[in-house]
Amino acid sequence: MIGSRISKRYAKALLSLGQEDGKYMEYGKDLNEFSQFCAANSEFMKVVANQIFSVEERKAVLDAILTKSPFADLVQNFLRLLLDKNRIGGIHEITDYYSKLTDEISNVTRADIVTARPLKKEARKRLAAALEGLTAKQVKIEVKEDPSLIGGLVVRIGDLVLDGSVKAQLEGLKESLKRGEYN
Repeated sequence: MIGSRISKRYAKALLSLGQEDGKYMEYGKDLNEFSQFCAANSEFMKVVANQIFSVEERKAVLDAILTKSPFADLVQNFLRLLLDKNRIGGIHEITDYYSKLTDEISNVTRADIVTARPLKKEARKRLAAALEGLTAKQVKIEVKEDPSLIGGLVVRIGDLVLDGSVKAQLEGLKESLKRGEYN
């Protein structure tokens, strides 16, 4: 794992190159696929990120995967550079930040939604439309479930938190009763 400042620096560098040649979205897709591959293959990640093995050995393992991949040459070279600089262990952070940067360029924002129960497809669409109206951006939503909310939902978009959960309302009522504000 590498620091967030370093992850941001690498993500910005790749994005800058991608903007120059107009392929930044393709590079983001390749980076995301590699990150998912690493998450699914922990043994591979343990080898390429472990400095116990020589750089040549780790490069050989990485190259064996990259030669079979459809990744752009620039992305392959970027991944080799990460390995050379012992930063390959930060691939997930780099990929996450790269996605955030491409979202900014594409006028997209992400909303994390927590609900007590699963949202139906129609409710997801209506919620996404409402959030797009609120933010004036295209919204990608990710829904998670938390039964402790009892009902309602919590929406997080960047620093903005909209808490419409029954749990939050009950907590608010409890605090009001403690202060004697309800008659």
